[in-house]
Amino acid sequence: MMHREELLRSVAEIVRLRDNAAFAALAAERHPSDLAEALAALEPGAIAPLLTALPTELLSRIFVYFSTEEQNALLRALPYDAVIALFEFMAADDRADLFNRLDTAARDRLLAALAQGERDDILRLSSYPEGSVGSVTTSDYVSVRPDMSVAEALAHVRGIAADRETVYVLYAQDAEGRLCGTLSLRELLLAPDDRPIAEIMRRNPVFARAQWPMRTAAELIGRYDLLAIPVVNGGERMIGIVTVDDALDIEKKEDAGRLARFGGAVGGDDADLDMLATPFRKMFGVRAFWLVLLTLFGVVTSSFVAAQEEILSQVIVLAAFIAPIVDMGGNAGSQSATLVIRAMALGDVTLRRRDVQRVLCRELPVAAALGLVVALLESALAYFSKGLATDVLLVVGLSMLVCTVMGGLIGALLPFMARRIGADPATLSSPLITSIMDMAGVFIYFAFAYAFLGDLLR
Repeated sequence: MMHREELLRSVAEIVRLRDNAAFAALAAERHPSDLAEALAALEPGAIAPLLTALPTELLSRIFVYFSTEEQNALLRALPYDAVIALFEFMAADDRADLFNRLDTAARDRLLAALAQGERDDILRLSSYPEGSVGSVTTSDYVSVRPDMSVAEALAHVRGIAADRETVYVLYAQDAEGRLCGTLSLRELLLAPDDRPIAEIMRRNPVFARAQWPMRTAAELIGRYDLLAIPVVNGGERMIGIVTVDDALDIEKKEDAGRLARFGGAVGGDDADLDMLATPFRKMFGVRAFWLVLLTLFGVVTSSFVAAQEEILSQVIVLAAFIAPIVDMGGNAGSQSATLVIRAMALGDVTLRRRDVQRVLCRELPVAAALGLVVALLESALAYFSKGLATDVLLVVGLSMLVCTVMGGLIGALLPFMARRIGADPATLSSPLITSIMDMAGVFIYFAFAYAFLGDLLR
């Protein structure tokens, strides 16, 4: 099998030669994800003819692996007939997402060319708000009636399985489309032919509502170890399923969103910034907000340090240790906050007082041990490199210890405080925690300095 570099060179050469036959042979052998990665490095106009020459089913499998921006560019480069065929072969949830990204004229033109069933399906799924369970729901599932026999259900599954995204779980629905139960394909195959579906299905299955946040569906899939979760609308009728691969995509987006919020790179509408797609004005505005806020913290901190001119003039070497001491507190706080936010995301801790106490009891000895280690290390390095007196070493060591412990405790508590007021814990970004500890750190540092070196001022 070709390595990645070989594949990139082969695809580039095929595109240069416009060799449709060679590209079709390569596409039949390689995974669609590998091909999409290789093609993404080339111009959409150059690869569109090769993609158009592929069977539409294969084109649709490759297309979903392109990024959103790449898909939008390809839609503009592909012939209109190829776009129509692409929509017919794509999974229901993927084409609904794609439909929402089209402008009004393109939507109207597309709907007019699709069959009635596909048109209704797209309009129904695309009507749910972005970020809801309904927006990631697919209608490509297999349903059976509770009054069917096993033999009838098997014949029904064989007849429609080729057009469905997954057949490993079957959903029993009544005549009104309400969800009655679920059963696996294995259970169906092992049951006697004359046994009714109602007797072997699992009643009261786990389900998600279309209007819920999409992360709820992902959490339920993970919690109950499901291959897919059924989705019902406000009228209790089943509209589709969210599959485990969709749940993985949701978790990936959620992780990226948490990272953006933790780094102070999210807009006021809670939309993550995109390095390539976000307009300059929004990119500037959001990042400027955080930097201005942190600058204000910095001004307060620097003003306090400037006011300590008297003691700094007597022990000038103190200035050399301000940065490492306050940085250690911020680093410890960021580490602690990250671990707590992760535990919250996994459901390991909640807002219960018992969980808060467990986290603090766990963090305090760890932070104390870390603080002791870095305090001894900093003091030893200061002694051997600068030959400092004992009282100065005590100021440096104790400040390092207290800042590390305080940073760990503040980082552990801030996510709980955010959750208490109804905010996302990740919005307490790493820069904000660091700035808080910068301010607290200089107060701690100079408090010890006056305690041990204050006699120099008399």
